[in-house]
Amino acid sequence: MNTHEMTENYVMKTYNRYPISFVKGEGCYLYDENGKKYLDFLAGIAVCNLGHSHKEIAETICKQAKTLIHTSNLFHIKPQAELAKLICENSFGSKVFFCNSGAEANEGAIKLARRYAFERGKKGYEIIAFKNSFHGRTFASVSVTGQGKYNEGFGPMLSDVKFAEFNNIDSVKKIISKKTCGIIVEPIQGEGGIIPAEKEFLKELRNLANNYDAVLIFDEVQTGIGRTGKLFAYQHYGVEPDVMTLAKALGNGVPIGAIVTNERTSQILKPGLHASTFGGNFLSTAAGVKVMEIISDEKFLKNVEAKGKYLTEKLKEIKNELQGTISEIRGIGLMIGAILKIDGKKLVEKALKNGLIINVTGENVLRLVPPLTITQQEIDEGIEILKESIKETLS
Repeated sequence: MNTHEMTENYVMKTYNRYPISFVKGEGCYLYDENGKKYLDFLAGIAVCNLGHSHKEIAETICKQAKTLIHTSNLFHIKPQAELAKLICENSFGSKVFFCNSGAEANEGAIKLARRYAFERGKKGYEIIAFKNSFHGRTFASVSVTGQGKYNEGFGPMLSDVKFAEFNNIDSVKKIISKKTCGIIVEPIQGEGGIIPAEKEFLKELRNLANNYDAVLIFDEVQTGIGRTGKLFAYQHYGVEPDVMTLAKALGNGVPIGAIVTNERTSQILKPGLHASTFGGNFLSTAAGVKVMEIISDEKFLKNVEAKGKYLTEKLKEIKNELQGTISEIRGIGLMIGAILKIDGKKLVEKALKNGLIINVTGENVLRLVPPLTITQQEIDEGIEILKESIKETLS
């Protein structure tokens, strides 16, 4: 029985999977069980920012696994403390809570905002979120996700959640009140179609959160850890949140999530109020320490910014050459969206056949989030495959 058959027979069908099983990864390339080579422009959905089988990450994981993997948070965990220190030293953070995923991080951030309101004696527990957003699949995180398809049939959702229009501060002013305890927003909407926030919009959110004594939460699960050419996307905007959530690339494939808090919010979750059995374990945080050490290097981040500009220019060349296929290109760093005027699903399938892994989100937005280690030569290779795949999609 092959992998495809075992999956179909024994794994719950919560994904529509492509008929491919990868057995090896190296840098920006993946290899399937038939030996076919694929150039990865998706990086495990913005997870493997340092590529596949990165030597230093692999060595760190192996060394830690041979030493100690888990003891529980009833005891001190050295790599957890080291990772928290690295995150705080490189951000606005004062304290960090570790969990296992982005959804868990957002779940915890929502709990924190409501507990903050409780301790401040506020009159309500309302959360403001945004239409077209995505924050995860757990109950609270999907309740603040502004896309109905993700919560259909699971209702009633978490109460006291209101939705405003992204990049429309007036829509926020209409619904914010003394009952508002938190505002959760992505600096760049990822699943919603790679839509960057406007600088003035985030600045006004910061002001509103201050005026109404609400916790401002930035969901940086997809934008964090160098993806945009800064270590964290908020650094492009000159706006600091009260809480930032991280996951995806923090472990380069090892499951990990984090809630980063400023001084004002760092004491809200006291012993007994929130916890995670596996959160911040030796293995995941050891991987996270190595990831942070590599990606936080200023030269590395400048290279990401340069590569993002190069990839964007190459996409513009396709837009001009194959008119009527791409209407707009947007994003920051190596988080790029190209709005398609052709069948996105068909394009993904053609690209896969041609050895390129891409993804379409927001129904018609080609999402390109390759490993940050990608070279100019590999970008050129991917662009040529993409161009050919677009032509095949049109035929």
